[in-house]
Amino acid sequence: MRVVILGSGRGSNAEAILKAQKENRLGRAEVVQIFADRPDAGLLELGARFGVPAHFLDPAPYKSKLDGAAEQAYIAAITACRPDLVVLAGFMRVLKMPFIAAFERRIINLHPSLLPSFPGLDGIGQAFRRGVKVTGCTVHYVTLEVDGGPIIDQAAVRIEETDTLESLTAKVHAAEHHLLPTVIARLSERWTPGE
Repeated sequence: MRVVILGSGRGSNAEAILKAQKENRLGRAEVVQIFADRPDAGLLELGARFGVPAHFLDPAPYKSKLDGAAEQAYIAAITACRPDLVVLAGFMRVLKMPFIAAFERRIINLHPSLLPSFPGLDGIGQAFRRGVKVTGCTVHYVTLEVDGGPIIDQAAVRIEETDTLESLTAKVHAAEHHLLPTVIARLSERWTPGE
């Protein structure tokens, strides 16, 4: 199962996926390409470390979504990789219908809350400020509704009285780093070539 990773930041979740691949914990999945929407994304440095091509793709002109020529450039570049799965690992852009249609039921996203609670930006901060006792992370299929696609799996994280936003963030990230590679491996075992 050919996997393409999209990200925007330092790439800790992409690194967790690539470590799982190196340690033969990614099932039948293989990461074949990394794309970042920022030229300074730490995610890009992972390519050389793990022997996977990694490139910046210009997302201009919008800051929070892919649209127009940039969207078409992303679709063309990803299609050229012949992906069976597109993984959004900290990709901070809203995807619209042309992109979603191009890779329908093949795009998954990792969100730092137990959806449907706390969708959108700052899921960890939302949960912390609300005072809930349990939060976590969710892997779901991507649809037009932001953070609203079918849920594949979740991992719960208990919020202790002693937690700060920083300590909770670290706990949620640790859960993410376990959950996302596990989900990819599980999807790869159910994957049939040519689907």
